Order: sequence, then structure tokens, then C-alpha cells
Amino acid sequence: RVPYAEQTEAHYDAVMDLNARSVLTASRKAMPWLKRQGGFIVNTSSIAARNGAGGGAGLYGSAKAFVSNVTRGMAKELIGFNIRVNAVAPGTIATPFHERYSTEEQMKGMVATIPQGRAGTPEDCVGAYLFLSSALLSGYITGQVIEVNGGQLMP
Repeated sequence: RVPYAEQTEAHYDAVMDLNARSVLTASRKAMPWLKRQGGFIVNTSSIAARNGAGGGAGLYGSAKAFVSNVTRGMAKELIGFNIRVNAVAPGTIATPFHERYSTEEQMKGMVATIPQGRAGTPEDCVGAYLFLSSALLSGYITGQVIEVNGGQLMP
């Protein structure tokens, strides 16, 4: 977590490489194979793509917004090759990242915004990834970002 005023070019590059450039690179490398036989791409966005993150995580939120928009753009571009492109956007998930970078007070604040009353787990996200990976279950779904957040961003 680095506030905007303290970010360096190296920090920007590291965040964008990990969260944005990696999506483009992995997808580009898979495209020749996918174009021959069709298939799917499932990206990982974040709740931060919608809420802008906070507490020094704004650049991360921007990178994940990039992922959500690239997902939609790729879906439009690749549907003619029978390639579906979607994303999963987890909410606050209890991971080593939060153990390292979020204070106990920050986690309590985030959990307080979740109607289900707890942070999610990686296992909570599995169903969305499996659903989007199945042509049988989601063969007519493309260009979508499925949020897995315990109701954290309900309208």
C-alpha cells in the first residue's frame, strides 16, 4: 500500500506489470491456440476496480479496472473465434496479502461493509471460476465480470 504522493515509477511498473500487463501477456500467448479451437479466458479483477480501493491501494484499483475493461474488449474482439472472455472480481478476501498489508483495524472496517459479516476465502471464489470455465454452464456468457463479495457492493 503506497499513497499516490509516494509512488515511484518503479512502484507503478511493478503494480501494473503484476495486475495488468500479465493479463495481456498471458492472453496473447494463448491466443494462437485458442483461435484454432475456441475456448475461454477467465481473468481476475477486483472489487477495487469499482470502488477505487483506498488506503494506498488506488493504483491497484486502477490496474484492476484495466483488467475489467480489457476483459470486455477482448470478449468483443475474440467472440468470432468462439473464445469467451470473462473475469471474476473478488471482494475482500482473507489472503496473505491482507495479513501482510492490512492492519487489523483496516480489516475490521472492510468486513463491516460486507452483509455476510465476514471476509471471503479463496474457496468462496472457486465456484465463479469453475462456472466461467465451463462451456456447458456459461457457454453463452462473455464480456462479464462476476463479483464475489458477500454483498459488499450491492446497489
